[in-house]
Amino acid sequence: MAVDRTLSLPEGYRFADTVGQVAMGRHDPCARFVEGAFWWATRTPDGPATLRLVREGGTLRATGYGPGAQWVVEQADAVAGLRDDVSGFAAAAARHPVVARVAHTHRGVRLPATGCVFPRLLRNILEQKVTGKEAYRAYAATVRRFGEPAPGPLARLWTPPDPAVLAAVPYWVFHPFGVEQRRAETLRRAAAEAGRLQRCADAAEATRRLTAIPGIGPWTAAEVVRVVYGDPDAVSVGDYHIPNMVAWALAGEVRGTDERMLELLEPFRGHRGRVCVLLEMAGFAAPRFGPRMPLRSFARF
Repeated sequence: MAVDRTLSLPEGYRFADTVGQVAMGRHDPCARFVEGAFWWATRTPDGPATLRLVREGGTLRATGYGPGAQWVVEQADAVAGLRDDVSGFAAAAARHPVVARVAHTHRGVRLPATGCVFPRLLRNILEQKVTGKEAYRAYAATVRRFGEPAPGPLARLWTPPDPAVLAAVPYWVFHPFGVEQRRAETLRRAAAEAGRLQRCADAAEATRRLTAIPGIGPWTAAEVVRVVYGDPDAVSVGDYHIPNMVAWALAGEVRGTDERMLELLEPFRGHRGRVCVLLEMAGFAAPRFGPRMPLRSFARF
């Protein structure tokens, strides 16, 4: 049985740019747009669920399917970024002309808050220290091997794996997916802690618990809490591209360190992660030098 809810939208709200932050590209097995509707499958405290969001004029129709339908529908306004508090951001953004410009251009973008820790953590662990294509291949293969078809009418949508299943899988089972022992063991440790992580009250507690797990550092924790809790201040320290992007956009410097990035973002404390999201959405990227990082595979070894 489906569960429905109608949500009012603020003026200028950007639906696709907001909920699109939940998905891993256009071909995420757990989230995608179909004929203008956004479909997202997850695991909730009540069981697997699928949430469908579709804009209808000035409202958003939320429909839930599966055992966790009620839970995802109650979370729908957060997933849609409607709990995101942007008060004070315009004043902070005015401190730099570039930030002021992107804040104005993308003023309808909100930060989603899914409320589901492990499905996001699964993705972010597999993104550690590899290219985007490598990460996607590993993520999609893991979901399709250990997940299950999502509840609801949409075909080829997958529910993320049960963390208890991943915690019990030997590390070498991930080898054909291109995942080396280090990330596989980190994923297994995180899966074993999934219940405790889900019970974290806020982004600060989640960050503490996440970074206490061997193999999870500030980058992974920030990537998780920004989308799970909608934390607007979560900065992905240790990222390959973001320090360069921030240094280029805010200071015209072609290369930046984590320290320089944090220095440039300090005037926007409270919204530092939001600034990074908007700069990336606006297309800022530092000039590239040298070859791209090569694609690697552990599947044949």
